[in-house]
Parts: sequence; C-alpha cells; structure tokens
Amino acid sequence: MHTINASASGPIRKRWARGMSAVLGTLGAIGVLWWAVFALKPYEIADTDLRALYTHESAAAEKTALALTSVESERGVAFDLKFRAADGAEVNGRIVYPSDPKTASKPFPLVIGLHGLGRTHLRWWQSELRGRPTLESTHLVTALALDRGYAVVALDARRHGARRDPDTKPSDLLWDMKIWGKREPYEQMIVETVKEYRQLIDALSVNPTLDTKNLRAAGYSMGAQMAMLLAAHDERIKSVAAMVPPHLDGKVARVSPRRSASGLVGKQVWLLSADEDEYASKDQNATLFDTLPTSDKKHIRFTSGHALPPNYVEALRDWL
Repeated sequence: MHTINASASGPIRKRWARGMSAVLGTLGAIGVLWWAVFALKPYEIADTDLRALYTHESAAAEKTALALTSVESERGVAFDLKFRAADGAEVNGRIVYPSDPKTASKPFPLVIGLHGLGRTHLRWWQSELRGRPTLESTHLVTALALDRGYAVVALDARRHGARRDPDTKPSDLLWDMKIWGKREPYEQMIVETVKEYRQLIDALSVNPTLDTKNLRAAGYSMGAQMAMLLAAHDERIKSVAAMVPPHLDGKVARVSPRRSASGLVGKQVWLLSADEDEYASKDQNATLFDTLPTSDKKHIRFTSGHALPPNYVEALRDWL
C-alpha cells in the first residue's frame, strides 16, 4: 500500500501551478509573436490600383487563338477549348451550345460558369466525378441554361483541374494564408483567373454564334467570388448569380467582392446564401448584400450549410 504525505501535497501543487503558468505564459508569448509576424492585417488599395490590377492585355487578348475540339456531351453540342493567357499560361475549359451553332438562326446568349475552390470546370457538365456525386449541383444550372437557349462556357481556374500544381493543393493556399500570412499566392490565383475570363470574353466576342453584348456570370463559392469580381471589372457582364461566396474582408482587399462592389453599379446581382454557411455567416451575407450598389438585386437565403440543397437551381429560373 502506498502512502501519501499530505504535508507535501501543498508544495507539489504550487510547483505544478508555477509550471503551468510558465507553459501558458510561453504559449501566450508565442501567440503574440505569431500575430505580430504572421497574422493577416487589413490593408488599403486605391481604386485606380484596383482597376489596374484587373486590367488585362486587351491588345494581345483580341488576337487570342482559341483551339476548339469537338467532344461528346450528354446535352447540347460541346467543344473543349484551349488558349494562351497573356502571360503565356495555358488555359483550358469547355463551351456547350444548346444546339448545333452552325444551323442556328441567331447568336446564342452566354452564361459564364465559375467553379469553386478545389473543383474544375467539369463541375458544370457532370453530375458526378470519380464515382462520387457533386455537391454544388452546378451541372443543373447548366441544364437549365441550355433549356433556356443559352450557351455555357467554363474554365479551369489557375492551380485547378488540368492546371493543378502537383506540389500544392488549392486548399494549401488558404492554409498558408491563415497560418503564415501568405496572401499573395491566393490573391494572384484569383486575379489572374478573372483576367483570363476577360481574355476569353475578348476571344468569344468575335464569334458570330454568340451574343456577347449582355453576358451573365454564375459562380459557386470561390466561383461566386470571382463572378462578382469579373462583373465589377468588366462592363460586358450585365448580370451575376453568386452562390454562397465566402466572406472576404480587407485582409484580402484585392480579391474581396465588397472592395470592388462599386463596379456593380446598375448591374443585376442575385446572391444565394446559406444561413448556416461555415464560410460566411448570416450577418456577413446580409452585409455583403447591403453593400451591393444596385437596385436590381435579390437575396435568396437557404437554411443549409455551404452545400446548398440541389433545388436552389429552381430559384435561378427567373434569373435566366
């Protein structure tokens, strides 16, 4: 049988308390140091600098050569496309027409689809990937658009799909930004992708089978963020459907839709949000909607998380 010296327990507790205090003090100091060195701080960017950031090389873009390859599709007539971005990067995607553009009596209106983080342009065409159903249901948006007579085009964002860096997952950029304060790679990915969509619009504007005077952009999650930025910085986008965009504040001002919202004046903006979204709270979504400087706007809320119920697509019928 072991015996405990009650008189010794007091000093032991005191030493334990002092040890814990030292550990907590060290952790606190590390936390303060981390915040001072790595934590992201809000920053300011002038309107002129923001506009310049999203200005693409239109002179080069007008000469963009789109390589189109006919591919099988469950719906419509589809072509895989490739082109070179202004900086030389290879861009890939797909365009799907509701019917054969060679026999169409008039140009097709166009919906531009933008996918979420870690996804690919294939989310706009396929109900499942690698045997698993998709969560965004953006293929249903495509089906609805095709039924309404729209063509639909979507690209792989930088670092995604066929353009993925084998050494860095897209989600790693968020981790590095949150933990190490490295926002530049994430911001650059968003900015360059938006500029590539602007270059794509330039190239498609000379296509007689498409009506590119009144374009619509639809995006899910990161794609919603980019769709709003694209509309804010390209006057040819007249309408946006933004599904569950993540909350982004002044810590990433270059790619925050709120910071670029002034470019949405007079445009149609539909915001589809989720009250239990883990990436944007109910209040943050309400603030984003209130920030939109247009009278032609609509906020549709769902009682779900970031993955909206598939029937959200029905809410877009009037948008199209």
